[in-house]
Amino acid sequence: MPPTSLSFPFLPLPDRNGQLHFPSLETSVRQSIQVILQTQPGEQLMRPEFGAGLENFLQEPNTLLTRKRIHDLIVSTLNRWEPRLLIDRVEVEEVSNQPSHVRIEIWYRLRRTGTAQTLGLTMQLEA
Repeated sequence: MPPTSLSFPFLPLPDRNGQLHFPSLETSVRQSIQVILQTQPGEQLMRPEFGAGLENFLQEPNTLLTRKRIHDLIVSTLNRWEPRLLIDRVEVEEVSNQPSHVRIEIWYRLRRTGTAQTLGLTMQLEA
């Protein structure tokens, strides 16, 4: 296999058949949601407000108020930074038998196709 050279801009290389492979709309939106939720505001150059900043909740107590703040932050951040989706519902719940963890479930539809999608993640709050 020949070495891959890096050049700017970073463009995909064609496969053996000359085809370029890009992620599907579903995959692209899912990856975008994950990036938005995992990014702290101030981490991206030229977009200092980008990101949800969920890390700010890592030392917070697992209370109804904290879960409500996480919910509101997710909804407002995704509405601002990911225009390809429509949020149907976001739930932030306690994880049974793990009092320091919350389970986040996001139900959304792709704006272009109306396809329903879900994304879930578990997050530890106070240690």
